Amino acid sequence: MQRRSFLKKVTMGAAAGGATLAAPAFAQDAPVIQWRLASSFPRSADAIYSGGEHVAKYIAEATDGRFQIRVFPGGELLPALGVLDGVQNGTVECGHTASYYYYGKNPTLCFDAAVPFGMNTRQMNAWVLRGGGLDLLREVFESYNIVNFPCGFTGCQMGGWFRKEIKTVDDLEGLKFRSAAFAGAVLAKLGVLPQQIAGGDIYPSLEKGMIDAAEWIGPYDDEKLGFHKVAPYYYFPGWWEATLQVSLYVNKDKFEGLPTHYQGIMTDAAARAASVMLATYDAENPRSLKRLVAKGAKLRIFPKPVMDACFEASEETYAELSAQDPGFKKVYGHYKAFLDQEIPWFRIAEGSFDQYMASMIR
Repeated sequence: MQRRSFLKKVTMGAAAGGATLAAPAFAQDAPVIQWRLASSFPRSADAIYSGGEHVAKYIAEATDGRFQIRVFPGGELLPALGVLDGVQNGTVECGHTASYYYYGKNPTLCFDAAVPFGMNTRQMNAWVLRGGGLDLLREVFESYNIVNFPCGFTGCQMGGWFRKEIKTVDDLEGLKFRSAAFAGAVLAKLGVLPQQIAGGDIYPSLEKGMIDAAEWIGPYDDEKLGFHKVAPYYYFPGWWEATLQVSLYVNKDKFEGLPTHYQGIMTDAAARAASVMLATYDAENPRSLKRLVAKGAKLRIFPKPVMDACFEASEETYAELSAQDPGFKKVYGHYKAFLDQEIPWFRIAEGSFDQYMASMIR
């Protein structure tokens, strides 16, 4: 009762004096901001594309609608693979993309996404958030005037769709394979002819025989594109992407111009979007894989000699890139040391449990 009386007197006194009560601190320092986000992904690939939409939604909710971000699918505002350039030069304030798309600019950027025979989702998350990885990656992105945020995971991807079976290393010779650039550099050592083709052009390229095989993401996305109709052999695992970390790029000048609490909200929104994306893939991929097999997809595991040859080619590629670029060598050394300490732990705990549970499926 005393508290209500005190508040009433204060309010009346302010009104009598012609003054107004101060608004909450958040409202005073909450400017109205409107940004644009360019995605590298088509709207039809909803699981990965929605990462950008979730960021915008969470930021709007947390700021009571005062910070709005409009999301554009790949090709609508910027070319799908032009997001880094667009964010760097300020054409857009932010973007949602996969950093390995920019292998041609700097192979070191791929450590922000996926590298051959690299970390799985939990290992990547640990390296970035607790192992010092994010600090190293932000040093790399500094020269592009970009602040990068982890903003999505796909989990381990599939090895792709093939028109013919891959039984030996020799079967890779002359194979026209649509793949990510880093994986393509590795596969080229084994005679593969890597092809860079946008997602929407993969199906007709397979159907017309312009390519022999293609990888995209995994069952949930692959099912929508109907690859099983023209390339029935579905291989696993996608050793070039034990997971894909998708990223939110923010123009550094624009980010530093935000109020501190808006910066924090953006960080939290990206982390929340990352969690939702992984949950979506983990929930949807098993159902999609079951349907694909029912429709005629023929599951095949890459033979061990093929995996071994790809692993050795990857090691050669890492050594070559490290010799050419001290920056690459620095990040790779840190990344590899962290991975080497993670693998024994995962083998003891997660790996042994997963293998046992798989053996008990009836």
